[in-house]
Amino acid sequence: MNIKYDPQTGLIPVIIQDSSTLQVLMLGYMNAAAFQKTQEEKRVTFFSRSKNRLWTKGESSGHYLMVSSIDLDCDQDTLLIKATAMGPTCHTGKSSCFGEDAIPRGFLYVLQNIIANRIDNNEQNSYTNNLYNRGINKVAQKVGEEAVELIIEAKDNNANLFKNEAADLLFHLLVLFKMKQVKLEDIEAILELRSKKA
Repeated sequence: MNIKYDPQTGLIPVIIQDSSTLQVLMLGYMNAAAFQKTQEEKRVTFFSRSKNRLWTKGESSGHYLMVSSIDLDCDQDTLLIKATAMGPTCHTGKSSCFGEDAIPRGFLYVLQNIIANRIDNNEQNSYTNNLYNRGINKVAQKVGEEAVELIIEAKDNNANLFKNEAADLLFHLLVLFKMKQVKLEDIEAILELRSKKA
């Protein structure tokens, strides 16, 4: 990666974007040492202009930015880092320093993360976690039941019941995805590839 740091400051601007929702979280700056540390540790480290030192985001709060991907723009003078935020990114407690709570990719991606967190943290009072712990047969059975219920509602004219059954099916499908270590992004990639072939 041939990065063009500013010749006067030795810095490059870095846009941080949530890897799941694509929400822009913050803007920071890196020098070569911060970039190298970020690559090595897979946690975003900036060069703090106010502190005049390397600063790993979350070093005091624990709200690290875990790197998913790093891309350089066409002029090689700006970085885009997609990351998973381990808590609010902004010091105000908001998810984004830009004050926006919009979710560009939609709530399904947020729900996917909620499901993963409840399972990974083994939340005892969570329906999601309890279902997951009952095993693949039970989860697959729930997906089948919800699919049948959706088909039944599709034959009637109650739009509200149909939408609720569709929501139930999508929720249980996401639990099954977690069990099979599949993500919405994987399914999107397949659909996109099929679309290009078509």
